[in-house]
Amino acid sequence: MVIAIIAILAAMLLPALAAAKKRGQQAVCLSNLKQIGLAFQIYLGDHEDHFPDRRDLKSSLPGGYHPWPNAIWPSGTSTPNPSDPRAGWAATNFLDVCPNMNVWSCPASVNSAVGNIVQSVQATSMDTNGPLCRYWAWRFDRNDDPVGQEDFWGKSQSAAVADLVAASATDATLGTINGVTDVELAVDPYYPKTIPTVPAGFSGHTIHAGGRCRVFLDNHVQFIKDARTPLP
Repeated sequence: MVIAIIAILAAMLLPALAAAKKRGQQAVCLSNLKQIGLAFQIYLGDHEDHFPDRRDLKSSLPGGYHPWPNAIWPSGTSTPNPSDPRAGWAATNFLDVCPNMNVWSCPASVNSAVGNIVQSVQATSMDTNGPLCRYWAWRFDRNDDPVGQEDFWGKSQSAAVADLVAASATDATLGTINGVTDVELAVDPYYPKTIPTVPAGFSGHTIHAGGRCRVFLDNHVQFIKDARTPLP
């Protein structure tokens, strides 16, 4: 009888404990992104309000610039979008102002399948078994020369935001961009179930079931719910 009661209590408690663990991981993820946003702000303050241009790192890190052939994000046309939003370059570039490399991976992503596929994870250095980055940075996702309208490489903050506001008028995938509070800097990897070209087996998956964490250019963080990503 005692064993049966313990088993019942355990069955009741385990879901609550699992939910608490997920909430804790989400809180750590938001804290990580807050520190990443702060690293961007410190860099801007030290470089006359200009973003870094590290397209060299984008190409030279292990695996290099890797725009997967089946685009995970629509470009608005039938042409695949040659995008690689992985942000290993940022972890390396901001090492002096953000030396804790653990902030570049949400704890929920480390042991999840979606956090470890090639589209999600990137090495931050050439070192064997070096730290990995499992966040995306859409505004630094291409190696175009010259820099495209939607990317921020080397631009002043004001010029980058103005370019993105202009681009959002014709590119619905950007959402509504009116200023710095709308500009996303870094985000969890996510694979909407409405996009037909996501990696096989990952449709509807993200790091945090039901949505994703992100940080904006004004350094506020947010968990956004998204019905297109119901799965962890």
